[in-house]
Amino acid sequence: MTVIGLDDTDSRERGMCTTYLATRIADRVRDARGDVERLLLVRLNPAVKHKTRGNAALAIHTDLDPVPAFELAREELETTAETGDPDTNPGLVVAPHEPEDIPDEISEFARLAVQNLLTREEAERRIESAGYRSAGWKNARGKIGALAAVGSWNAFSEWTYEHISYRESERWGTPRDVDFDSVFEAADDHYPAIWDTVDRGTGEAVCMPHTPCPILYGIRGDDPDAVRRVAAKIEGEPVVRTALFVTNQGTDAHLRDANLGEAEDDRAYRVGGIVASEPETRRGGHVFFTLSEGSDTKSKSESESSDTLPCAAFEPTKRFRDHVRNLRPGDEITVCGEVSRGTLKLEKFAIRSLNATELVTPNCPKCSQSMKSAGAGQGYRCRECKTRADGKREREIDRELESGWYEVPPEARRHIAKPLVRGGFDGRTHPER
Repeated sequence: MTVIGLDDTDSRERGMCTTYLATRIADRVRDARGDVERLLLVRLNPAVKHKTRGNAALAIHTDLDPVPAFELAREELETTAETGDPDTNPGLVVAPHEPEDIPDEISEFARLAVQNLLTREEAERRIESAGYRSAGWKNARGKIGALAAVGSWNAFSEWTYEHISYRESERWGTPRDVDFDSVFEAADDHYPAIWDTVDRGTGEAVCMPHTPCPILYGIRGDDPDAVRRVAAKIEGEPVVRTALFVTNQGTDAHLRDANLGEAEDDRAYRVGGIVASEPETRRGGHVFFTLSEGSDTKSKSESESSDTLPCAAFEPTKRFRDHVRNLRPGDEITVCGEVSRGTLKLEKFAIRSLNATELVTPNCPKCSQSMKSAGAGQGYRCRECKTRADGKREREIDRELESGWYEVPPEARRHIAKPLVRGGFDGRTHPER
């Protein structure tokens, strides 16, 4: 067996797509009398600044001999990759063994590539140590993702599927002609086996990209047959080729468990804490609050906490921001998201415990009127009845939030983020559709 890994061949402005290049290489493998066992689509660390688009690396598992596999992959990459873009720096790595026989150090590299920042030099050291064939174009940064794609089969245990349909080349860069009613109908028929196909809140067909790439639409889900059936029901412009990818999309593989003080920029975390400030809506519609350590912030101010972490729900998360605005100081929550410039960009959060009380001025037990302050440190008194109270009273309040997980809508979800509808969460879920 042979594993072909490739990355960094597309462009934000010029289009192309590494998945499309992988399908072309797979076709050439078949033309060379090789069998393609699977196509693997691996989403790497979404916080990497120099990613081209969705930070996807691809692997092709085939029984073709590694020498001709390397040559035909290199030829196809040289022809198809958008190397004219200054930010596109392709890489190719070919491993001469079964995907299951990948060395542990290569699988570890794949895990790190999804959760950390790596260098081309580190990738090249491991490529040389393993004796793999490789090629790079321009600064060859794509070797990082190509090697990660090679090692990913043993690195991860949870996989989903995406069925991608591709456009005629003469239509690339033009508006996509797809019947939206057929998309929404197909999505409803097969939900929740397929997910993130549409966004009911905004009316968007999430499965259709907005870039000038070859993709017409991609259908994601847990069932390979279901994603094929949904794709077959969608009406629109001609489809010239399709491919089924095994992928780590929708798995939360990018999240690492950590404490507040451990969070670093350009990585994604799952971290617990206490809401320490009232959510604040700032210019642009972004909502911010501060998360603090400690089991009770009702009696501990933010400045007294040993570690704090600003959290934000940015404007593109739309209706998710309403849930964030409903948080109160004292709520115990778990947050998930990427940290950038010291702020965690929320992807989802879980309510562990709600602060459902507030302190209010006491009422007089005789006349029921609100008492007045008797002076600093002297409690409260009723001027009419002369009754006194030592301080404010706790009163229960209704909360619009419930315990469990809340998430951004499909339109704002990262490829690798796990939708709540997939299940497996440690609490009740409130899925977005």
